Amino acid sequence: MKIANKNITASFKSKGAELTSLTMEGREYIWQANPKHWGRHAPVLFPFVGKLKKDQFKYQGLSYTLGQHGFARDMEFEIVSHDSDTVSFKLHSSPETLKVYPFKFSLVITYELIGSSLKTTYSVANHGKDTMWFSIGGHPAFKCPMTDEETRSDYWLEFEYAENLETHLIDGGLLSDQTEKVNLLENKLPIRTELFDKDALVIKDFKSRFVSLASAKGKWLTFHLEGFPYLGIWSKDQESPFVCIEPWYGHADSTNHDQELTTKEGIMPLKQKESFTCHYIVELH
Repeated sequence: MKIANKNITASFKSKGAELTSLTMEGREYIWQANPKHWGRHAPVLFPFVGKLKKDQFKYQGLSYTLGQHGFARDMEFEIVSHDSDTVSFKLHSSPETLKVYPFKFSLVITYELIGSSLKTTYSVANHGKDTMWFSIGGHPAFKCPMTDEETRSDYWLEFEYAENLETHLIDGGLLSDQTEKVNLLENKLPIRTELFDKDALVIKDFKSRFVSLASAKGKWLTFHLEGFPYLGIWSKDQESPFVCIEPWYGHADSTNHDQELTTKEGIMPLKQKESFTCHYIVELH
């Protein structure tokens, strides 16, 4: 499944409605899912972002089990529209999803090429009678380095502003109550070899509306966050030649969370017949 304009071409698969390729002038920007490091490209995180405590949550007196990042990334979506530069995928709740997530929903993911940018839009609708509780986020992985002459540590993430950032340290996939300062050089975060030794950077407070992936050769892409309140930055290990820039509405459970869904930090309520829409933009340079 492809879309293209005169500048860029994007490819997708219906499983997970996942972006699998994004090229401009013959250059691939998306990590090609080599399982030696990480076998995914850009999964969609829904109905939860991150890990649940003991992989479980409680709702109206019942307990449900669901793995990290929810189920959308591993389910088949239907294609609801497709033209030269836009494609939309849709996922409905089903008897299968209701066993692990007791809400009737639809999730539409639309990808649109605009000039040298790819716009990704998430639209969630509540089709049930009760308030629906959910999180949603992106997990796109970008090649880093982009050229054979460079290494990952030659790169940095350049924020719009010089930020005073903290990362919330991860303990067994959950957010601990410990934080650690993220050291920027002015507004730049060097992608040091050891940057991800403690897992992902989980940032709750930031001012920047965009962050760019850059090296001495110039800026390669700019990620426009478009209002997402949380940001994840991740790579698998010291050797993995990619970096993920992850916009989130929601995040993993904290280590001291009581597992009650409605009190989960970052969880969003959606009333009957209401919908929620958000988007982010990846601009290629």
